[in-house]
Amino acid sequence: MKYKGLSVTGIFLFCLSGIHAQQRYTVVSPDKTVTLTIQVGADITYSLSQDNKELISPSVVSFKTDADKGNAWKVSKAKTGAHDGVLTPVIMQKTKTIADRYNELHLDFSNGLALEWRAYDNGIAWHWLTTSKKPYKVLDEQAGFSLDKEGKAWYPQEDAMFSHNERKYIQYKLDSIGEKQLASLPALFEVKGTKLLLTESGLFNYAGMWLRGQGAGKLKAVFPYYPKEKKVTSDRDEQVTARENYIANIQGPQSFPWRLVMIARQDGDLLSNQLVYQLAPPATGDYSWVKPGKVQWDWWHYNNIYDVDFRAGINNETYKYYIDFAAKYGIEYVLLDEGWCDTRDLMKLTPGIDVKELVDYAKAKNVNILLWSSWLVLDKQLDMALDKFREWGVKGIKVDFMQRDDQDMVNYYEKVSKAAAARQLMVDFHGAYKPTGWLRTYPNVLTSEGVLGNEISKFEDWITPSHTTTIPFIRMAAGPMDFTPGGMQNVQRDSWSAIPAEPLTLGTRSNQLAMYVVYESPLQMLCDLPTHYYHEPVAMDFLQTVPTVWQQTIPLQAKVGEYVAIARQAPNGDWYIGAMTNWTPRELTLDLSFLGEGSFKIDSWKDGINADRNAKDCKRESGTTDSHSKLTIKMTKGGGYVARIRKQ
Repeated sequence: MKYKGLSVTGIFLFCLSGIHAQQRYTVVSPDKTVTLTIQVGADITYSLSQDNKELISPSVVSFKTDADKGNAWKVSKAKTGAHDGVLTPVIMQKTKTIADRYNELHLDFSNGLALEWRAYDNGIAWHWLTTSKKPYKVLDEQAGFSLDKEGKAWYPQEDAMFSHNERKYIQYKLDSIGEKQLASLPALFEVKGTKLLLTESGLFNYAGMWLRGQGAGKLKAVFPYYPKEKKVTSDRDEQVTARENYIANIQGPQSFPWRLVMIARQDGDLLSNQLVYQLAPPATGDYSWVKPGKVQWDWWHYNNIYDVDFRAGINNETYKYYIDFAAKYGIEYVLLDEGWCDTRDLMKLTPGIDVKELVDYAKAKNVNILLWSSWLVLDKQLDMALDKFREWGVKGIKVDFMQRDDQDMVNYYEKVSKAAAARQLMVDFHGAYKPTGWLRTYPNVLTSEGVLGNEISKFEDWITPSHTTTIPFIRMAAGPMDFTPGGMQNVQRDSWSAIPAEPLTLGTRSNQLAMYVVYESPLQMLCDLPTHYYHEPVAMDFLQTVPTVWQQTIPLQAKVGEYVAIARQAPNGDWYIGAMTNWTPRELTLDLSFLGEGSFKIDSWKDGINADRNAKDCKRESGTTDSHSKLTIKMTKGGGYVARIRKQ
């Protein structure tokens, strides 16, 4: 990082005006299209423009601790910087490398606080820093967003801050979002034809950020205050019954979370934005042992397998059946979800379950085992349980039901991430808040929930093609998303019903297959029964080869809530295309110039001619193509398309 004086760069402007001294700074993105303007006076405000079009009008930011040296915002030092580097993720998600370019402003204030701003070509970010070596409390933080009231929102509205953060995205006109409307992050807005996605990165030792409307297009950050009193109400739930009058209790110098605004001219730009990863702290230590892969999952269908000669259920015979299936199709993991042990004692196994025997059986077939736990019992038995899991040969854990992101709970996430990494265990967080860069800071945390996903299809008809073509642009922009795709009991909307033991999914077979390309999760579930998969060899021809990490990602065509088409390159060089549509039948013509020179074999899985009536209808085709060709795909209502393209 090189810092330059204000008088040198030409990027920053300083002036005095008005009754109160106003210090004004301008940060321009490397490509000079994004302009971030900061004014410091009695208050600190920022505004954001792209191509000279104002997207966020002056909005207040502030930070208050009980150790501040006075309340005045007086700049004691200003430094500017420019960075142009390349990040190489430990675990690929979208790409093998990430271009990391930004211009930066660092402001030190006489009250002991500091504020850092960055302007990227595809977004802006800021965060607070403190240098105090003594303990202190964060009493308040303000982060405002003044948007055009004529704009619109995709708003993950919440009832309260005790939440799984599994929400529908409600479409509002911005001026209709008021004080009663609370939202978790990320949240998406359209202002003057440009998409803005609000979220955060680097959330450690602090409380998560939420949004609350203020009317007239304005929103503000709100935070869960530190728990004062808590009450355990079940084997997995802990309710906060009283809170302190501060956000966080800090023991020394700290860099606080980044407040982040992604900017997208085209909807597809949100599919390739990696600012959450770029802003997160880098990992320390060796994570070469982390192995992404696909996972056979049990809970979604209650172990309701059939065509077997044993009693199906939570027992070793059933899980050996899963392991045999995984081995046949090269599925790397089998997850034992809730039921393998007592939910109040991880060492009290369910009769019929012997984890060590299953691990050994799986290992002999090149398959590994993951185990579920509620967060509450894991918190009580953390070291003892993880030591035992490691002794058994388990490779990872799924931790569930946290449902909070106050500082106390945020620190729990980090404690588990570190404890798991120390034992070379991977982590999947469920009942979780949105990811804030875990994959960079703790690469063993491969995925998380915090999404209204396929599991809800057991009970409700909420997982519609309109919803599944919305979440790639919002929730997935924050990081890996454990949506749990792969349902084989596909129906159109007039045929859906709640069948928890053999769940139905809305939309076509090809739509579910496309999720394995469109949705990012280095641990990617196969949610359905192995029995169903055995009966679907055409689908398994695709599912056994599709990877879970990618070295290139190229958005092709996309519109929030309507359709998405994306190309991704696998680690072995093969290309995959995934496309999904909402309830509107759609034809897309895709440019294949990304392929490069040569001739390629293309295998495709597309909606069959009768998929509009029987959503299971999926047709496989093979042919050849090249980079000079156009690929025309047709999708029926709730439809999809996937292809694997290999050089000949």
